[in-house]
Amino acid sequence: MTSAARKLPTGFGRLWTAQTVSSLGDGVSHAALPLLALTLTREPMALAVVTAAGTLPWLLFGVLGGALVDRWDRRRTMWVADAARAVLLAIPAAAAVLDVLSVPLLAAVAFLLGLGGLFFDTAATAYLPDLLRRDPALLERANSRLRGAQTAMSGFAGPPAGSALLALGRALPLLADAVSFMVSALLVRTLPAMPRPAPEVRESLLRQARAGASYVFRDRLLLGLALRPAVGNVAFLAVETVLALFAHERLGIDTFGFGLLLTAEATGGLLGAAIASHLGRRLGTGTALTCTAAVEGLAILGLAAAPNPYVAGLALAVCGAGMGATMVLGPSLRQAIVPARLMGRVASTSRMLAMCAAPVGAFLGGWLATAYDIRTPLYAAGLLLLAMTAVTASMTGNRRVEAALRAAAPAAVGPDHPASKDPAPDPPHHSGHAPGWRCRLRAGRQRRGVPGRGAGPAADRPRRSSRHGRPGTR
Repeated sequence: MTSAARKLPTGFGRLWTAQTVSSLGDGVSHAALPLLALTLTREPMALAVVTAAGTLPWLLFGVLGGALVDRWDRRRTMWVADAARAVLLAIPAAAAVLDVLSVPLLAAVAFLLGLGGLFFDTAATAYLPDLLRRDPALLERANSRLRGAQTAMSGFAGPPAGSALLALGRALPLLADAVSFMVSALLVRTLPAMPRPAPEVRESLLRQARAGASYVFRDRLLLGLALRPAVGNVAFLAVETVLALFAHERLGIDTFGFGLLLTAEATGGLLGAAIASHLGRRLGTGTALTCTAAVEGLAILGLAAAPNPYVAGLALAVCGAGMGATMVLGPSLRQAIVPARLMGRVASTSRMLAMCAAPVGAFLGGWLATAYDIRTPLYAAGLLLLAMTAVTASMTGNRRVEAALRAAAPAAVGPDHPASKDPAPDPPHHSGHAPGWRCRLRAGRQRRGVPGRGAGPAADRPRRSSRHGRPGTR
């Protein structure tokens, strides 16, 4: 059975439902928290502290968290993290009711929520390839649906709901997010258990964490996939830090209108996630990633120059489309080429680079707005995104992507993996179509040991695969 015809497993439906519910709560708090902080202070740097606090756990514990996830049961890690975040949100909700809410308290809660997110996101990223048997086509379809639901809930439905709930009471958005975390935890508990990867030689946690980080930095493709969101987060957090203030002071948008502005970005993100697979097939994953980076940079420059809310909303929608496609193509590729035993560490290292860049962007945005003008962070962010396009284009090119998928294909389903009981998926092919008769003939010759045109070690795998000590394994 081909990847295109194979259905997503039933367990994926429950995972999708859990993340959809949680994303709705995230959308509520995403709109409410900046507005809640604005009721406490108008200082850009104070707002930057709250924004950056949620990303600091990745700076402090990112790689170690990935090593722990590779040791722990990934399903249990997910539901415990969600349950803990549900309980945590009761603290600022109670403070809001008692009128003792403060910026330091918001920053502390954001930090702890970020710590829970570190473990949940890393475990979910490592769990999905096991659930889908590391099939590249299924991973792309699954990530498209997950990203589409996340965008629709956290950006389209959540922000207006968050703004409306905040108008009714400061604690209500926080309570709504807490309920969403608890529902997600209950659903995740019902997911099928996945066997853990074969245990490695006994090593210290720090040594295992260092091995995972080294795996990313030594591989040019994985490093390019990690740098793309890292540089992007510097730009996007610089924008996000001042976006509420920019919308109020320069565009004349009220509280409800700010929620609608975020909805425009989510609408674009929903479209980008839906067409990501099509872009990957038509352009190749590498070229598609380069194009989306350029689109994001130009859209942010358009937002900076926007004369009215309508142009600003259009610019955010275009930017969201680029981000939505990127967030499907990049993670799907990483999940397809990284071995299961390293998935948690590679995912956490990549995410750590992205999240560690976020505080830089938050403080950069606050400083530029204070020292110059409220539009300055937006112009700086757009130019940075365009510069990133040129830097990462060669690292994630189509040839490099195709070589990595070919190298990973033999190891995608090992003899000990439960997927080995089912028919193996078709070999990955960047065009999205089944290989033609010449490819099948060449593959048959290689299986029989008959050298065909271009056969041999140099044609079968990229040269750099030998650096990792296991030919053909990324």
